[in-house]
Amino acid sequence: MPNSDANDWKDIRRDFDEIILPQLGKNRPEILAGPQHGVDVGVVDLGHGQVMVTTTDPIFVVPPYGWERSGWFAIHILASDAVTSGLPPKYITMDLNLPLGISREQFEILWGVMHRECERLGIAIISGHTGRYEGCDYPMIGGATVICVGPKDQYVTPAMARVNDAIVITKGAAIEASGLFAVTFPGKVAERYGEKFAAERGADFLADVRGRGCPDGSHRGRSRNGITSLHDATECGVWGGCSRSPRPPQSGSS
Repeated sequence: MPNSDANDWKDIRRDFDEIILPQLGKNRPEILAGPQHGVDVGVVDLGHGQVMVTTTDPIFVVPPYGWERSGWFAIHILASDAVTSGLPPKYITMDLNLPLGISREQFEILWGVMHRECERLGIAIISGHTGRYEGCDYPMIGGATVICVGPKDQYVTPAMARVNDAIVITKGAAIEASGLFAVTFPGKVAERYGEKFAAERGADFLADVRGRGCPDGSHRGRSRNGITSLHDATECGVWGGCSRSPRPPQSGSS
């Protein structure tokens, strides 16, 4: 029986290739990296040895995580893609399409944490849009663009991976998945693996999932330590991160 997820992914790739890629607005010579499969960032040459790197993702908020945890998670989801460029994120623009049911108190907690995490990561919020709209619901409540600026010889993209490169996993496998399960279904996790394990995974959620990975991956561009590319193992985990990355010709990977 066909795998619907695989078929959906094939449809997305086909639509991207046939509809989006041929129609990307003005072709500008300063674009060093534009939209492509498996590459989360775009890169623009600013001149004087500097580049601007951008990445855009949904603002992802899940109220059952708790508002503070949701705000933390939302920012680190956005930042984790940006730091795969090897450059530190500096700016962010946000579009908040809030559900009608969110209260002032809930939004105040959510936004306070988002501000705190941006400040901690060195990211300034420079523009955006905010509104409450009928038909908008969790978990996608808008979108954001994270902007990095840094030396032209320091950035990397997954397209720079080379044959025979070693893959280094810095955090371990299934950290995000186990943390999410622990805070979303604590009873199920405790029933299967014990109360101690469930409590530890829930408590470690903020420390382990993505957050500490955001700063760790930056400041390590291609001229440093021999790193040719970075990827966040989030969509379908480690295997998904490897399989989504562009592969050099004749690499033998599949």
